[in-house]
Amino acid sequence: MLDELKALPGRSAGATRCGIVSICSAHPWVIEATLTHALALTGPVLIEATCNQVNQFGGYTGMTPADFRGFVAGIADKVGFPAGRLIFGGDHLGPNPWRDKPAEVALRHAEVMVAAYVEAGFGKIHLDASMGCAGEPEAVGDAVAAERAARLAKAAEAAVDRSGQARPLYVIGTEVPTPGGALEALDHVLPTTPEAALQTHRIHAEAFAAQGLDDAFGRVVGLVVQPGVEFGDADVVHYARARAAALSAALARLPGLTFEAHSTDYQSGAELTALVDDGFRILKVGPWLTFALREALYGLDAIARDLGLAGSKEGLKPAMEQLMLSEPASWTRYYAGDDRTLQVKRHYSFSDRIRYYWPHPEAQTAVADLLEKLEGVSIPLPLISQHLGRIANRFETPSAPVTAKALIFASIDRVLDLYATAVRAS
Repeated sequence: MLDELKALPGRSAGATRCGIVSICSAHPWVIEATLTHALALTGPVLIEATCNQVNQFGGYTGMTPADFRGFVAGIADKVGFPAGRLIFGGDHLGPNPWRDKPAEVALRHAEVMVAAYVEAGFGKIHLDASMGCAGEPEAVGDAVAAERAARLAKAAEAAVDRSGQARPLYVIGTEVPTPGGALEALDHVLPTTPEAALQTHRIHAEAFAAQGLDDAFGRVVGLVVQPGVEFGDADVVHYARARAAALSAALARLPGLTFEAHSTDYQSGAELTALVDDGFRILKVGPWLTFALREALYGLDAIARDLGLAGSKEGLKPAMEQLMLSEPASWTRYYAGDDRTLQVKRHYSFSDRIRYYWPHPEAQTAVADLLEKLEGVSIPLPLISQHLGRIANRFETPSAPVTAKALIFASIDRVLDLYATAVRAS
């Protein structure tokens, strides 16, 4: 399946498959929905874990790279998705989880992490050493980032030699949008300049060569750039082809490479298709998928109340509010405003930091209570239209009783459909 990634730079608009979607989520329902959705399609499915989500210390999911691969493989087995169609990727692999430590300490941790990803069979490795560590600027320059990326690639190649895994493909690039969305109001974002993209590639080539890693650099298939897309709490900067035209044209000077676009969440279907046509052939999506999951859960919570099923148990939204207020670490430094504004952001922000709370035992209990209330209930179309209007048309002529789980998966599928069309999956 890695051959599909290798072939992306040579694909032309109108080919059967011009791009690939990178699913960046650790939520089991998002992954189950993704793999179920892909059963009717062909080609690989790319599932990526970030350095903060999954690392040798467990990350915020509690999973090591080997754990994460086993977790996804278990879901694939459950839904009957062929394991051979899975590609595993590591995203933002670098010192970010330990940037509060001196650079040398953080980089040693990052080397161990990258090796763990490779040893677990992750075939796509995004090396991101652009962030500063203790005592350094917020972002280091291209030269330092490239030198550190090459150091991490050396650790990855050594891990291949030890483990016997296939040699991975690499993605490089330092113009990386803020993970999880921007922290400020947005009205536009400037695309990476062609000169900056070409310089990033050149400096990384030199850094890899200095480490004797020419063969590894020959497996660099993607360059992360900013095509001019982003989202914040309540804002989305949409793709403007004219602004990115010069950057797109620069691909002609980077043979064998494609662009990787982060923060493509909340773009329209036409905009996603335009991104792929313009050479941004790896499209990352993450928060939008759990945003769609939360939309479905909150819609079902409202449906349960309308059906008189609320009973004596607390509703889902109040339970999540109580949880986020009692454990604010995952949102408090990202959201600003008065009490009412903060309450709206906690639940409805496009950056979707509520996603960090779904694995919490209290959230799991609240979701289970909601689904228990709706167990065996065929949900009427008028209530679907009222509370989950985005997906109501999918249930206008139901072939079976409409269940809560079907509505959750349909909400996620709506997003997946846009990406599948954009990359021309068939």
